[in-house]
Amino acid sequence: MILPPERLARFARHIVLPEVGGAGQVALAGAHVALVGCGGIGSPALQYLAAAGVGRLTLIDDDIVEASNLQRQTVFAEADLGRAKADAAADWVRRFDGALDVHAVRARIGADNAAALLADADCVLDGCDNFATRLVVSDACVALATPLTSAAVGRFQGQVANFAGHLAGEPCYRCFVGDAFDAQDCDTCAADGVLGAMVGTVGAFAAMSAIRVLLAGKAALGDPQWGRLHLIDGLAPSLRTIRIVRDDACRGCRG
Repeated sequence: MILPPERLARFARHIVLPEVGGAGQVALAGAHVALVGCGGIGSPALQYLAAAGVGRLTLIDDDIVEASNLQRQTVFAEADLGRAKADAAADWVRRFDGALDVHAVRARIGADNAAALLADADCVLDGCDNFATRLVVSDACVALATPLTSAAVGRFQGQVANFAGHLAGEPCYRCFVGDAFDAQDCDTCAADGVLGAMVGTVGAFAAMSAIRVLLAGKAALGDPQWGRLHLIDGLAPSLRTIRIVRDDACRGCRG
């Protein structure tokens, strides 16, 4: 793939980075990311994936835009109230960069459709709001041999990690959280509150983590750091990283 002059100008600040370069930008242009959830994490992650020139984006969300979303879900405006989030987010991408291929999926991802929805993605970025869905997505990614970028936030705490449970010795998301969680285990923004800028921080960090995955083997920035969980404390503020090890008893990725 050769980038036309107008694309070279648009991504000039990437291309001059030795860690990305022309080869890295071409890799991004040819990449496909499936985004699970277009909410607080998904919105800023989507903005930076689109701004980075990721050529194909699949947006999966079954929710609609509500007034309370506007405090943190930055791709939506008052005119989008009542619309399907996936459709409104896809329209934002089309306005932002008409050269990108974006597909909206107005559905809740589950065990019955995850494999089909995620089948040809180069990376899945999961920013959904419940463990049941996260585990379904993780299991599907392992089965499809697809890298997973997982991001979550609660109040002023965030976490981001890349998982590759399909690779020998690497953990999956289920290795991290185990089997004991379901949708009722999650705290909610409505009950606990959340700072808009905090989810923006986590979403942007998640986008950078996904970009690392997409550039693996293509540019120096391409170090996915599999299984390294980055913990972001928005109050301190601080960041620390811990290593998630593969669970040999994990039913999601054990051989």
